[in-house]
Amino acid sequence: MEVNGYQIKKRADLSGADLSGANLSGADLSGANLSGADLTGANLASANLAGANLTYANLKFADLGGADLTGACLSSANMTSANLTDANLWDTDLTGTNLQAVDLTEIELFGANLAGANLQGQNLKDGSLSISNLSGANLAYVDLTDADLEGANLAGANLTGANLTGANLGAYEHIWDEGVILVGVNLQDANLTDANLTGVNLSGATMPDGSIHD
Repeated sequence: MEVNGYQIKKRADLSGADLSGANLSGADLSGANLSGADLTGANLASANLAGANLTYANLKFADLGGADLTGACLSSANMTSANLTDANLWDTDLTGTNLQAVDLTEIELFGANLAGANLQGQNLKDGSLSISNLSGANLAYVDLTDADLEGANLAGANLTGANLTGANLGAYEHIWDEGVILVGVNLQDANLTDANLTGVNLSGATMPDGSIHD
């Protein structure tokens, strides 16, 4: 399969490629190198991107609905306004990724690395975020209602005004007995109604009322 003069196949070297607006729906790009590629507005619906390298790729307005991104590296990628509906992001590296204006409702982010990611104002309602790394992430005003955050690392994250109603912040019993790590987290004005805080480490955290947890 050839698109814009590039061979689209498994493990292809497409680093820096201009694939903006390309129709790559259902394409098998597993293990491909797409670092720095321009995929602005590209159609990647149901594409296989498992294990692909998308570091610094531009995925603004891209359609990734139903795409398999298992184990892919999206570190520092621009995913502003991308469509991730029903995408599989298990064990994906999203360190420092810009995810603003992305609909992440019911997203599968089990074990994903979102350290330092910008998720401000996002909708993560009912999301699966067990054992994910959200340390230092910007989660201000994020809706995490009924989200599964078992065993997640949120150390140093900004959760100002976040809605954690009914969220599960307990231990992930299949691996360890400790709950979510919230060391030094800012929870000012956050809603923790009915949240499961079993075993949660809140050392130095700023609580919803502005007090500092011991």
